[in-house]
Amino acid sequence: MGLKEDLIKAKVQGLKASPTYNPSIQIDTSTGSMIEREAHYMSRAIINALMDANFRVTQLNAPVVLEDIKTPDLPVNVELETLLGEYKPVLKMLRKLGDPLGLGGLIEKLEDEIAAAVTPLLEGGSTLPGLDLAKRGDRDDDDGSVNYLNRIGALESTGYVYIGDDPDSQDQFDVSDEDGQRQHTTVKLLEDDARKLL
Repeated sequence: MGLKEDLIKAKVQGLKASPTYNPSIQIDTSTGSMIEREAHYMSRAIINALMDANFRVTQLNAPVVLEDIKTPDLPVNVELETLLGEYKPVLKMLRKLGDPLGLGGLIEKLEDEIAAAVTPLLEGGSTLPGLDLAKRGDRDDDDGSVNYLNRIGALESTGYVYIGDDPDSQDQFDVSDEDGQRQHTTVKLLEDDARKLL
């Protein structure tokens, strides 16, 4: 049943409920009849009003899946001990050899000189390559070929969007089926918006 047919049926039921209704008189609902034309115009008016209405999403809980993420290269601070690490065995051996000869002070000075040389590298002295992750590792290269090494298909990330009350976690809702969609999604014609149509 369409809207127009429902309006014709409602009009007929209203006439039958009237105290002046005469069952012996046939109610004309044929095409072109007064009731049919009135139902036609009323259905158009209702549809026009609905099309002009602003429906508002008053409740929405939905998961969000990130498709890809890319970050710039980042400077990395390095500990002095890390940079001096490769020199430690050499300095240790020199100290073993030099201490009996009275060269310990000279070796300590050498260690201080090395530390002074690498100190400028401590802050931002190295670069962490940016992340280039995607759900699928199939970004095209400039020549149109697919390079699976260019983009790592290892991104696993989800989140959620909401309108209404914050569900606090995706675990609080499931919209994978109609029951969940009905429960966690609501669209309404708000009263103030409806009054503007009158």
